[in-house]
Amino acid sequence: MRHRRQPRRLRLHWRLFYHVVGIAAWPGSVAVTTSPGKRTLRLDLEYDGTDFVGWQVQARGRSVQGELQRALRTLLQEEVTPHGSGRTDAGTHALGQVAHCHTGSTLPVERLLTGVNALLPPDVAVSNVCWVDDDFHARYSARGKRYRYRISSAHSPLDRHRVWTMFRPLDLERMTAAAGFLTGALDFRAFCKALPPPDHFECRIDDASWRRQGREFIFEVEANRFLRHMVRILVGTFVQVGLGRMSPADFGQLLTPASGRNHGGQTAPSRGLCLLYVNYPSSFGGRSGASVLATGAP
Repeated sequence: MRHRRQPRRLRLHWRLFYHVVGIAAWPGSVAVTTSPGKRTLRLDLEYDGTDFVGWQVQARGRSVQGELQRALRTLLQEEVTPHGSGRTDAGTHALGQVAHCHTGSTLPVERLLTGVNALLPPDVAVSNVCWVDDDFHARYSARGKRYRYRISSAHSPLDRHRVWTMFRPLDLERMTAAAGFLTGALDFRAFCKALPPPDHFECRIDDASWRRQGREFIFEVEANRFLRHMVRILVGTFVQVGLGRMSPADFGQLLTPASGRNHGGQTAPSRGLCLLYVNYPSSFGGRSGASVLATGAP
């Protein structure tokens, strides 16, 4: 069966795109110029997780990884697979997610940044790109991450996909007292999804705090690693403390190997959670969300 040609207007649109990002050839004619070896490209990105099944590609539904992969393969004209710093759940947002891929492209980073954003949907954007050493890995090179969770005491149509709306009054002082137990290396088996079990349950908390901002209760936590659903279960348990159903001391008792998932609170909705940034050594570009645009031209 004869292949239908694209409409003239669409063909001209794509030719203009490839001209703007610096690829002289129309796809299918001459391959993009690449170096003999491949290098590692770091990408910092943000996204609205509302309409995604999460970061990772899945059999059904849109994924952030899938959208980024599609854009990169179109731009670079080669098979590349982006690897993220970790999975985010369906509905979870990110301001500072990090991914890396290996590519033979010789496009300068400025054109890579412009080109990939021109191909991404409106709910995903790459904020920075840079070349990094080949031993960089978005997940295994990370030193830690910081998350934010928002609870609103009033209904907001504009923020309905970004906050957990709760009309019952919460006691900020009690939740702050409970957060005081989150310091140093602790056992979080009561605060993670039971299956599949992780290799171990220990996480080192560097900072954890609650604050009131207008009609919102905001929780932020930074740690060297996070277990699956850990922040959401922490927030669900904090709410039990804030409602007077659990004491701050009882919350502290959950941070031991003797506790199990059935002792923790409910899993808070994913929509209130946002990955703020990922920390890396300065040799790998430092913290995501910061200006890590490299000058290292190919």
